[in-house]
Amino acid sequence: MRVLVVEDDPAVAEPLVAGLARHGFEVSTCAYAMQVVPAVQEQDPYVVVLDLGLPDGDGLDVLRQIRRFSDVPVIILTARGDEMDRVIGLELGSDDYVVKPFSVRELAARIRAISRRRQVAPGSNTDRVVVDRGRHEVTVDGALIDLTAKEFALLSVLAEEPGRVFSRQELFSRVWDPVWTGTGKTLDVHIASLRRKLGDNDLIETVRGVGYRMVEQ
Repeated sequence: MRVLVVEDDPAVAEPLVAGLARHGFEVSTCAYAMQVVPAVQEQDPYVVVLDLGLPDGDGLDVLRQIRRFSDVPVIILTARGDEMDRVIGLELGSDDYVVKPFSVRELAARIRAISRRRQVAPGSNTDRVVVDRGRHEVTVDGALIDLTAKEFALLSVLAEEPGRVFSRQELFSRVWDPVWTGTGKTLDVHIASLRRKLGDNDLIETVRGVGYRMVEQ
């Protein structure tokens, strides 16, 4: 698989390229926003790893440009705490995000998880999704998908009663903390990430002003 790494900091880019190569990926790089679209068009990479902070532009603007002509998977690199960047990135069409600092092993695992998801044809029937609490696994059409602990817990709650609307307050209470004092965007980030990983934005519906529900089987 060819991976296009967009990162302007040599201290990050060089070990990242070397590490991904050790994991069996063919890697090319860009350091500037203006180079990315031509590189995607010429190289047809399997995955783009996109840093948001580039010297000549915003990575989110680059993502918008890519989505005008390509559905290539994009993994965003973002600094810790940039929650709004993650929300916007997922809404613009990124497939995943990795928070700095990160390990090359984690990034390689996320690239492979995207590979598995791309092999699953999108659909709208929740029979495709199986949540196995005993094994702490989720499969889509028989293929394992990689979820964080919070994503798994959130999906487990929603899958308990498909069709039922869970309020934001109830989801925060059951998945995070009974007395949640953090930002409300945390839930939106995890819902957006789940939709991407499940391969279908219609499986989890937004009920405006209330919360979320999983569509009935």
